[in-house]
Amino acid sequence: MNAVFNPSALSSSLKESLEEIGKAKTSQDLEAARSKYFGSQGIFSLASKSIGSLDKDKRKEAGEFFGKCKKEFDSAFLKKKEEVEAEEERGRLRAETVDMTLPFTRFPMGSLHPITLVKREMEHFFTSLGWSLGDGPEVEHAWYNFDALNFPPDHPARQMQDTFYMAPQDCNLVLRTQTSSTQVREMISSPLPLYTASIGRVFRSDPLDAFHSPVFHQCEGLAVDEGLSVADLKGVLKALVSSLFGGGKVRLRPSYFPFTQPSFEMDMLLEGSGKWVELAGAGMVHPNVLKSAGVDPEKYTGFAFGIGIERVAMLKYGIKDMHDLVEGDVRFSHQFAMGD
Repeated sequence: MNAVFNPSALSSSLKESLEEIGKAKTSQDLEAARSKYFGSQGIFSLASKSIGSLDKDKRKEAGEFFGKCKKEFDSAFLKKKEEVEAEEERGRLRAETVDMTLPFTRFPMGSLHPITLVKREMEHFFTSLGWSLGDGPEVEHAWYNFDALNFPPDHPARQMQDTFYMAPQDCNLVLRTQTSSTQVREMISSPLPLYTASIGRVFRSDPLDAFHSPVFHQCEGLAVDEGLSVADLKGVLKALVSSLFGGGKVRLRPSYFPFTQPSFEMDMLLEGSGKWVELAGAGMVHPNVLKSAGVDPEKYTGFAFGIGIERVAMLKYGIKDMHDLVEGDVRFSHQFAMGD
């Protein structure tokens, strides 16, 4: 036979390869042995390439010899591979074993803030009715915040003791004082009929005390369609209260807002106490507000209402002081955790 395909040398190499397989401790050891003997540049692979150069009567014998070596190697390799992989799996399991008797530190589950909880409940309520959700900018033009909402030029709410004006004052930009500023934006940008709610932060020059904050959250609901009435408004408010508090009676009291006519304060009967508590301001959209948005008040009517998120959260969760909602004390937040 040819010098490269040397059965005696290959027999010795096969013996060596089987010894290396027997000593292998890891999958890497086995792969190194396979590459050394039967890889693309391995001893047996190079030898097999020389079979074609042998005399015709020797090729069959050489091929059978090579096949026998390959079969013996593969048998030993696969058997050892199963053993090594099984041992490696046992090693991984041992490393991942947790001693359940060891002491541990358990961290309490986190929680969504009650303001976020109420906001999400409201969003779910309005989307379940098929209403859209929208919002406007927090830095708002005075036209949207006051003029388009029928506030007269001398209205007290325009004064600096009630409203945060951006400098310089003649830029006519304010921090929005109510989410009602989105009413005109939604009516201008959306086709009619329109049913939409917006939830967001608003700003007023109020001191922080037990019931007020200079930064708080409001939900504004707005519906504009043909034939809407106070009965539709009350029906939506009653359904909202039922969704948030699981039931409860509501009533409307006459009030005044520049952007609605007639205007109402909505009260809710507080369960267990027999007391009526003020919860929202509401009314039928003033014709001047409809005109500001280019809506024909002879064809369309609308209703709107604004409800304070903090007010709902305090009533819903029995929170007595506004400070608890804004100061970030983890002892307060922990009571809303999902569990210990």
